[in-house]
Amino acid sequence: MKKLKGLYLVFGFVVLASCNPPENVDRIVPVTITDPVIYDTDDPAIWVNKKDPSKSLIIGTDKDVDGALYVFDLFGKVVEDKVIRGLQRPNNVDLVQGFVFGNDTIDIAVTGERLTHNLRVFSIPDMKPIDGGGIPVFEGETEPLFRDLMGISLYKRPTDGAVFVIMGRKTGPTDGTYLWQYRLGASAEGLVTTTLVRKFGNYSGQKEIESIAVDHELGFIYYSDEGVGVRKYYADPEKGNQELALFATTGFRDDHEGISIYDNGNGKGFILVSDQQANAFHIFKREGAADNKHQHDLVKVVHVSTSESDGSDISNVAFNETYKKGIFVAMSDDKTFQYYRVEDILDLGDQ
Repeated sequence: MKKLKGLYLVFGFVVLASCNPPENVDRIVPVTITDPVIYDTDDPAIWVNKKDPSKSLIIGTDKDVDGALYVFDLFGKVVEDKVIRGLQRPNNVDLVQGFVFGNDTIDIAVTGERLTHNLRVFSIPDMKPIDGGGIPVFEGETEPLFRDLMGISLYKRPTDGAVFVIMGRKTGPTDGTYLWQYRLGASAEGLVTTTLVRKFGNYSGQKEIESIAVDHELGFIYYSDEGVGVRKYYADPEKGNQELALFATTGFRDDHEGISIYDNGNGKGFILVSDQQANAFHIFKREGAADNKHQHDLVKVVHVSTSESDGSDISNVAFNETYKKGIFVAMSDDKTFQYYRVEDILDLGDQ
């Protein structure tokens, strides 16, 4: 039975899937819906303009053989001169600020081209390529789907500022080596380089792993094993490959998807996980339980106005008068991204 964005193909007939929440469920309404992309939105990342947060940008993927990295302002308008087109099926995108690149310190965005098996890297905010046209990854894998890039996330180690990229693929082995982690560097020619530092991560083999998120401050990686739960590991490769937790294993309608981490200060906050077919997000405690930091209890479930949301991102920065406590950005399968006020999604108390 083949699933098609809220539809099911059964014996040659298209049948509407029951993926929307009941009509009596209150759904949170976004402040802004972006201009549509051409093909298929999938994943956003938030770039903070530290000099003027009101001029921050949202970078999002348009997933197609003739795909793109779109760039939007905080009003949801496309910044056309920054859009990167001609990418071959980019799935996810992530960014990091303060990457030491030769004699400079820059901000970068990364995505993966599924069809070329290449990592792509662009400087922000000018969106210029600094990867020589693409960096091959998952080299040595003989199964084609084992090289098809899906999830991607960046980790900046607080102790030394080293930057790593963590990548998943369309499918892969179930022997604890599903994710590959590379350290980023710079060549003498001024291009990004990669060095493989580890292979890790359990995979159920049931569906796929797409969403990966990193908590830079606390040093953890989270990823969605769709239909199973969220897995947790140390982000620092020097701390080993032990699985620290498997949570969010119940209460989801079907697929576990986008993961976003909200920093509430003092190591506290929230982990938001998309319940894709329910058009909802399950919210868990970032800091864990009092007696076990790897026990992430459910706080609440919120229903939103997105349709079948894959990727999402969240920030606690005060951007402008509209987003005083931060912004939550979620993909919707109508070719758009939706912007929400953080306080409409999370219980922030007196903050």
